[in-house]
Amino acid sequence: MKNTLLLENINDQLIQSKEAEDRQFVTALGRGLLLLAAFEHQEQMSHQQLCQMSGLPKATVTRLIYTLTTLGFLRTTVQGQYQLGSSAVRLSASAWSQHDLVALAEPLLRQFALDYEVSVNLATEIEGEMRYLACYRSPARLSVNLQVGSAVPIADTAIGRAFYAMSTPTRQAVINNNLRTRSSAKDTQIAQLNLNKAAKHFEEKGYTLSDGEFSPDILAVAVGVFDVATNHFAYSLNASVPRANWDAKEYAAIIVPKLQALAEQIGSGI
Repeated sequence: MKNTLLLENINDQLIQSKEAEDRQFVTALGRGLLLLAAFEHQEQMSHQQLCQMSGLPKATVTRLIYTLTTLGFLRTTVQGQYQLGSSAVRLSASAWSQHDLVALAEPLLRQFALDYEVSVNLATEIEGEMRYLACYRSPARLSVNLQVGSAVPIADTAIGRAFYAMSTPTRQAVINNNLRTRSSAKDTQIAQLNLNKAAKHFEEKGYTLSDGEFSPDILAVAVGVFDVATNHFAYSLNASVPRANWDAKEYAAIIVPKLQALAEQIGSGI
């Protein structure tokens, strides 16, 4: 496929298959995937927007939405719009776990955990949470045992705060909107204050910190990972230790430069 929007690629293939009268091509399936592709750069869309984006008739879009919602690939928001559902997220997480960058990162994370006796994790934001793609635990016993596929909140974790800090204003707006739809007004206000504070800390210090906010026993620092293949910050990386064993500033001074070097190595594909 050409290096254009996924929506355009699928639409082009639909047209070509129709013109070629390709009997092996399942047009109904292609249209369903076309509708899902509309969410490549959009968090939520209305029925009308999906019709406009896909170019499909209103009645066809209605049937596709019903089918995709029934199967869990789309879900309805409290505002009556549509966004990717749990089935799409599960497939996405599986695909990320097999991504070349993740495969490259795994041995590096394993060695980092052994060398510095920390738990180290790579994650990306999916559906308003940080989804873990690679995890290696410290020899030290931690109160939270996270594995590949685990999801943690963005606002309360160093790894989420780093992702937010490195995101574009548009992506940050999407994350903030997710907070509003999932949380009470009071909790949303607290979360946004924490994210803004973390973003300022990142700008000044080059990392984010969670000192007992996610779990009272865990101290973690995190940085963003710039993926040269996609030319944007697609991941974040953290390193955590038992909080009782370390002073936050001392820990950051020791581990952050090493974590930044690891992030650069992973993102560059070296």
